[in-house]
Formats: sequence, C-alpha cells, structure tokens
Amino acid sequence: MGGKKKLGIKQMEKQQASQDEAKKDSKKEKAGPPKERKASSIMPPDAKNDKIVAEVKKMNVLTPYAVATKYNIRISTAKDFLEQLEANGAIQLVAGSHNLKIYKPSAS
Repeated sequence: MGGKKKLGIKQMEKQQASQDEAKKDSKKEKAGPPKERKASSIMPPDAKNDKIVAEVKKMNVLTPYAVATKYNIRISTAKDFLEQLEANGAIQLVAGSHNLKIYKPSAS
C-alpha cells in the first residue's frame, strides 16, 4: 500500500549531514557576547531627601518596577521605599492588590 519510501544509505547520510550543518549554523547565530548583569542595590534611596522626593513626584505613575529601574534597586526594596513615601505623604495610593500597587504624586 501507500506510505513513505524508505531512504537508501547514501540518502540518509546526505540528509543527516545537512541537518548537522543547519544545527551548527543556528547555534553560531544565537551565540553572542554574554549580557552583563548589574547587581541591584539593597539599600533604598532616602525617603526624606527633598531632591529624591522631587524626582519621584515628576513621574506620572509610580510602580515598584518603575522605581526599581530608575534607581537600580530591587523591586522588594522599591516597594518598601514607596510605602515610606506614602507614609510621609509625598505620594498617594491610586489602585492596588496584593501583587501590584500603583501610586501617584500627591497634590500638595
């Protein structure tokens, strides 16, 4: 009946060789210089420093990720920093759940 014809030995060798070359080429393209990882700081910026508070107030929306990338700190540290700013009255909580909190600069 029907079905795929079995390949001869020479044909299988040619097919295997072409597949090996394709794998080598794809590995060479993917390989690049390793990305440099910067160590994030554990210490948050000072929440009482007027200069830092002014910079934070210029941001439209404050999320832990935005603050962490701006100041090169860990996200958990950024969450603590935003909570300190909220306690000081510099920012207000707009919306949030246990996963993500969104803040905005306070009007005053």
